Amino acid sequence: MKLPEMFGVNVFNDSVQKETLPSEVYKALRATIEAGKQLDVSIAGAVASAMKKWAVSKGATHYTHWFQPLTGLTGEKHDSFIEPEGDKVIMRLTGKSLIVGESDASSFPSGGSRATYMARGYTAWDPTSPAFVKDGTLYIPTVFLSYTGETLDNKAPLLRSMTAVDKQAKRILKLFGIDCKKVSTAVGPEQEYFLISEEEYYRRKDLQLTGRTLFGAPVTRGQELEDHYYGAIKPAVGEFMRDLDNELWSYGVLSKTKHNEVAPAQHEMAPVYRIANIAVDTNMLTMELMKKVAKRHGLVCLLHEKPFEGINGSGKHNNWSINTDTGFNLLKPGPNPESNTLFKLVLAAVIKAVDDYQGILRASVASAANDHRLGADEAPPAIISVYLGDQLGALVDSIVKGENYVTEKATPGSIGVPESPIFPKDATDRNRTSPFAFTGNKFEFRMLGSQANVADANICLNTIVADSFQKFADELEGKKDLEKAANAIITRELKAHYRIIFNLDGYSPDWEAEAARRGLLNNKTTADAVPVCYDDKNVEVYVRQGVFTREEAVARADIRLENYIKIINIEALTMIEMAKRDVIPAVSDFVAELCGNLSAKRAVCEDIPFETEKGLISRLARLNDDTSAAVAKLEKDVKAIDKGDVLPASRAMAHVVVPDMEALRKLVDEMETLTSSDYWPYPTYFDILYSVK
Repeated sequence: MKLPEMFGVNVFNDSVQKETLPSEVYKALRATIEAGKQLDVSIAGAVASAMKKWAVSKGATHYTHWFQPLTGLTGEKHDSFIEPEGDKVIMRLTGKSLIVGESDASSFPSGGSRATYMARGYTAWDPTSPAFVKDGTLYIPTVFLSYTGETLDNKAPLLRSMTAVDKQAKRILKLFGIDCKKVSTAVGPEQEYFLISEEEYYRRKDLQLTGRTLFGAPVTRGQELEDHYYGAIKPAVGEFMRDLDNELWSYGVLSKTKHNEVAPAQHEMAPVYRIANIAVDTNMLTMELMKKVAKRHGLVCLLHEKPFEGINGSGKHNNWSINTDTGFNLLKPGPNPESNTLFKLVLAAVIKAVDDYQGILRASVASAANDHRLGADEAPPAIISVYLGDQLGALVDSIVKGENYVTEKATPGSIGVPESPIFPKDATDRNRTSPFAFTGNKFEFRMLGSQANVADANICLNTIVADSFQKFADELEGKKDLEKAANAIITRELKAHYRIIFNLDGYSPDWEAEAARRGLLNNKTTADAVPVCYDDKNVEVYVRQGVFTREEAVARADIRLENYIKIINIEALTMIEMAKRDVIPAVSDFVAELCGNLSAKRAVCEDIPFETEKGLISRLARLNDDTSAAVAKLEKDVKAIDKGDVLPASRAMAHVVVPDMEALRKLVDEMETLTSSDYWPYPTYFDILYSVK
């Protein structure tokens, strides 16, 4: 089957809906999807019937309400289509079954808002995201709510945040004479990942339990030659990528780009932009399919942000833009941005939002895994800043400083030989160290971790930008001289938030001091980043935009800290077990062999001092004793923490347990470099990173 023919064959998409639904039902459903109109529940029966018939034709026997609980993964409960009819069964999906389902709400993270006895929860159909068939089941994207109405998922608040942007952006656009039915945020989440041999994976307890290597001495050849990035793709990896593309395309995922990333065994897949809600759903599906396809090839796909120490971690760059249903991009500067008042106003709104709410934007990407990644190896630092590049940077400087703007135009590029084609050279370079960079007609939020649900960051980003839009619209509506009033706001807000703009090297040792002087936050750990979410200002922005209630906002901060505590606890216990049961005995056995060999050599060669052997024995024995002491300290510190009190517990995990783990790792990694590979209990970094051919 050719690509155009296979694309989306497993999706109940627009073309299938148009073909299978009655005309009036199709029009009503598209009005909900495209214009945001309230769903007409009277059409649910007809949609359900057509959806079931189509799914059965694709081999489906079951359906599931597919949702995104606050575990970072997806949830699904499968029900068959069968219903009894006398001695036989028929296949049926009712309108009610399509629209609403029931799940146990108390068994998912809720931040304490749901007690065990308050168990009922509901899944409700999201018609804006198309259903699909996978593994004999019809997957129906849904939101997840508790019996009392609290959101317990990522989809419901994402949809609310998109509604907030739509509402407030249309107010701005109306002032400038631009009419549209809908304004949406679009997202293109680049997905980085590692591929390793399944055989090596199952020989590493830490990889299986935590997703990362808790021990591991650096490989002698890492990424320093810079030859893996965009390098020739290995045959086994190429086969995986081809298989993955075919799977993704069949589910309507716009997989566009694939290449080797910087670190050995690291790769990337980048999709085409989609409406934020669909982009989130397809990214969750993408991560699941990556793991499934890898297994078919005898591989394991690692999505952890930092599975290996000393080389690049994996991120998920969140390319974010704002567009109307008519194709107008609010973040497109145009050929003359200095005279594009609407663009400058939107730019000022985004800059204001990022500065005012830098704390919750940083918290939206906080996790135990991402803490290891941020701040090095091409990942941005934990300090939020905005990169505008030369062209927009000069424009903003001219506004803030009251100077004339000198236009930065794109110039033709050439390598200087007659045969070379002339290529368009952009007016602005890229900054790989910036957390939030303008890249032509969008912003690239680079702080997201590779296994994160991108909904978290986009809920925050949509909410805070919608809030800026609302404040600007409130001020501008009714003004007689719109240009004058808008330019006054632009100047005022760019001056007020100029501190968040930083166009230089985010890795510079001077940047931390400069950021502190500017009053910017530098929350390096999840335990430091998340507590800002409890501040009234940061809760109220979500409440004001109708994205969270106060209780929901607080609960989600609790959940993020609870998750952090649990992950660090699991990692610490895994380290303790690996060190006590595997590493210490292995090193002890190796030292015993060295001692036996030394005794035998001395008996034959009494005149030789054997300083090398004695030195190695002494060094390993001392390191093994130190390791045992480090294990005891880690064990004691972990047990001393009251895991139920999230604020002090998370801080203790970050500032006591994590340093304990780092100290233990340092000792074990040194012993790995001194111990014979015949005795070392785990595959080394070389074994893992270079196992795929």
